[in-house]
Amino acid sequence: MKLPVLRPVFRGGSHDARTATSIGRWLGPAFAVCFVTGLVSHVMQHPPGWLADSIPSRPVWGYRLTQGLHVASGTAAVPLLLAKLWAVYPRLFEWPPVRSVRHALERASVAVLVSGAVFELTTGLLNIAQWYPWPFSFVPVHYAVAWLVIGALALHIAVKAPVIRAHWTRRAPGTLALPPQDGPDRRSLLAGVGAAVGAVTLTTVGQSFTPLKDLVLFAPRHPDHGPQSLPVNRTAAAAGVGRIDAAHYRLVVAGPRTYTLTLEELRALPQHEVELPIACVEGWSKSARWTGVRVVDLLERAGAPAHARVRVVSLQPRGGYRVSELGPRHARDPLTLLALRLNGGELDPDHGYPARLMAPDRPGVQQTKWVGRLEVLA
Repeated sequence: MKLPVLRPVFRGGSHDARTATSIGRWLGPAFAVCFVTGLVSHVMQHPPGWLADSIPSRPVWGYRLTQGLHVASGTAAVPLLLAKLWAVYPRLFEWPPVRSVRHALERASVAVLVSGAVFELTTGLLNIAQWYPWPFSFVPVHYAVAWLVIGALALHIAVKAPVIRAHWTRRAPGTLALPPQDGPDRRSLLAGVGAAVGAVTLTTVGQSFTPLKDLVLFAPRHPDHGPQSLPVNRTAAAAGVGRIDAAHYRLVVAGPRTYTLTLEELRALPQHEVELPIACVEGWSKSARWTGVRVVDLLERAGAPAHARVRVVSLQPRGGYRVSELGPRHARDPLTLLALRLNGGELDPDHGYPARLMAPDRPGVQQTKWVGRLEVLA
């Protein structure tokens, strides 16, 4: 005797193509913005050789804007993705599970899309909190999976284009064919999803859009909290630096005419004050007043050619970002400083005392702290 196949019955009126399409109209752009700004961030942090000399230094707020949008769009995508999955999950129980080769490929692409999207948003949120409960390196894996997700999303949109088109508006043929009594529930659901997106955005975006900083409830950083009213990600103690003795500090500028400066000699050079934002990959950013010696002045004293790149080396003994490079545009920009002071006061050790790099339109992880050496590269 053949036993009947027991399958769940879904009576909710919002598990339909119209609901999925409506949420997808928000989720697709959120993923697109997150992907494009993520590419910008990756290139800024790890520029390919052919592009390294062309990374722009203006506008000064460029990275602050793109990385703020990256984190904000990724955060907003979380409730959108959950709502989208809720709208379509009954399809997991379709029977038969595979009806044709085309159907099998479609379901496989959806599996890749869903698993990749969940992975990206989960690891992205944990990265914002600086918690890494996994054995792999976050940056290359997150970058690679982003391409996988965006490819699967493009394929999914192409496959579902007829369904999307049929349910795109309230007057579209597919929408009109749905039971009209489901309309109010669907609109209530979409209103709730919109409210959730607005709530998570308003309570997190203030970490980079400082006019809303008083609304920050769930972001792991507040732009005013930290030494000298500026957040830090890596303290001097965590970097193994501690308090550097001013009397023993030396800055080496290696180039055609290599020379060494004490801290007092650095302070005796012409000082310049600039207002620049520090913008971290975790999404927080804030403008501050930085005072110090222009890097271009140090390079010219060392006889550096105009096209030279510069390697900036920290005194911290280890770490993935103890060394960074300045392309010629950043190195020669008059706003790029070897900063000695922050907001009118001597740098706190956690902000890079006695000297740190501050350059416009540059990720915070590359604003090298505790600088001990500048090397002119051919």
